[in-house]
Amino acid sequence: MARDRARRSARGNRQGLLLVGIVLLAGGAVAFAAGRGLFGSRVAEGSLLDDAAMAVLGSPWAPYAAVAVAFVVAFLALRWLMVQGLNDTVGRLVLERGEEGRVEMSESVARGALEQEVADYPGVRRARARLTESADEPHLRLSLTLEDDADVTGVWRRVRSDALANLRRSLELERIPAVVRMSMTAPAKNPRRSLA
Repeated sequence: MARDRARRSARGNRQGLLLVGIVLLAGGAVAFAAGRGLFGSRVAEGSLLDDAAMAVLGSPWAPYAAVAVAFVVAFLALRWLMVQGLNDTVGRLVLERGEEGRVEMSESVARGALEQEVADYPGVRRARARLTESADEPHLRLSLTLEDDADVTGVWRRVRSDALANLRRSLELERIPAVVRMSMTAPAKNPRRSLA
């Protein structure tokens, strides 16, 4: 579901950019052709706005129409921005389906348990997880911030053998595709000094 939403959003972005590009390219080509005299010397030498255009712009309804067009453009831009901000985190995870119904669990419960487990590993300063894609077959995105002296390989092995295995067991899944990002913390600007 979330993957389909992301694909629709990407497809809409491409189509919208293509449409805007075609309109701008056509307008630029027409202006270039008019300036070069391809529509006649009268058009090339004439003013940008003739008397008819000035009469339309001078009419009493023109400012209201401009405001209405601006509102429509602003609404479309705001909607586009809101679609970009949607994340693909699932809200609930389906643990079991049956004829009588289904058993669900909040994504935040599974995420919180995983983050707490991984944050307790030696060398891990912070763990942030997200379960994405679908409620039936979730994908995991795990971001770890490690201490500058952490055993990166050891942390990775423990995440793979313990945390991911526990998550799979608790969700009763054969596999959970995962992306694990690890970064090191910068050393403290004012390290604590101890009196010896």
